Amino acid sequence: MNLKQIEDEALHLSQEERAGLVQKLLLSLDVSSKEEEIEDDWMIEANRRAKELDEGIVQAIPAEEVRKKAQALLR
Repeated sequence: MNLKQIEDEALHLSQEERAGLVQKLLLSLDVSSKEEEIEDDWMIEANRRAKELDEGIVQAIPAEEVRKKAQALLR
C-alpha cells in the first residue's frame, strides 16, 4: 500500500478514528530533538534573566507576592 492509498483510507475513517490515528502518528515522531531544542532555549532565557538581575536591570519579585497577584487576577 502506498502513501496515497493510506491517505485515502484514513480519510474514510470516522472523526474519532482519525483523531486517534493523528495522535498515534504524532507520538511516533522523534520529539527528543525538539525537547533538547526547547531545553536549550530555556537555558538561554534563564541566562539572560540572570544577567539582567546581576546587572540591576530588573528586580526580583518574591514568589509569595507573585502568587498573591495571580490569585487576585483569577478572582
